[in-house]
Amino acid sequence: MTGGRDILHKMKEKACFMASMPDSPDTRGKGGASKRITHGSHLVKGKSNHAMEDCLVCEFKQVHNNDLGLFAIYDGHMGHDVANYLQTHLFNNILKEHDVWTDTVSATRRAYHSTDKDILAKAFELGKGGSTAVTAMLINSQTLIVANVGDSRAVISKKGVAEQLSIDHEPNREREIIESKGGFVSNIPGDVPRVDGQLAVARAFGDKSLKRHLSSDPDVAIELIDNDVDLIILASDGLWKVMSNQEAVDCIKNMKDAKAAAKHLSEVAISRKSKDDISCIVVKFQ
Repeated sequence: MTGGRDILHKMKEKACFMASMPDSPDTRGKGGASKRITHGSHLVKGKSNHAMEDCLVCEFKQVHNNDLGLFAIYDGHMGHDVANYLQTHLFNNILKEHDVWTDTVSATRRAYHSTDKDILAKAFELGKGGSTAVTAMLINSQTLIVANVGDSRAVISKKGVAEQLSIDHEPNREREIIESKGGFVSNIPGDVPRVDGQLAVARAFGDKSLKRHLSSDPDVAIELIDNDVDLIILASDGLWKVMSNQEAVDCIKNMKDAKAAAKHLSEVAISRKSKDDISCIVVKFQ
């Protein structure tokens, strides 16, 4: 990617549970229209017996004279330690890459891989679990870089029409790749396809025992923020299991308060019997 110095905006909200920090000031996106960017998040523990395993990041800051917005959902499994590690390290690793401002896509891919290597090297400390990830970097209110592994998802709304920016890495979708590495996909136990009968996503951080058959290679998308963009939703699969992309946008498109919108999405998911942990970030362009 070139012209990377046009890459960054403003935010901070960090931890599995943490109050939202101040919103960004008025900014000018592509086309010169003044927009106020606000954000909010909400987390709900699911019905399982284990502790909350979702974590998120929302951060506005300036880096190298660029305004940068950082947004991420990390959905841990078999513990929350890998999700916690990603929350602290993944964006820092991306920003440390030498070409982050000139080839952000390549820098993001390398940082995803190097972070996964670090997690695997710390398996004794972090445990045998893993985590999905969806990250979004908003640069100078103009360029959005979305990357993901697993099934946490990013959705953008343009004039009220939902568009998915991430790719759900489902085992059936990547069966050939998994089998070429000596693994298998099975619906037993249960009725959900799983890698080696264990993990319901085909890509993830960590999961040392499955890593031979499991990828941490992210899909990366670039989106220019123009006057048609009205909101972005990032959420873990606790939301997306019970709600389509368009349903999520329709639920909140008329809500002005981003934090209230994130809470409302979570409440709707619960009303639809979602039993998983739910983490949700909403970014509004007004």
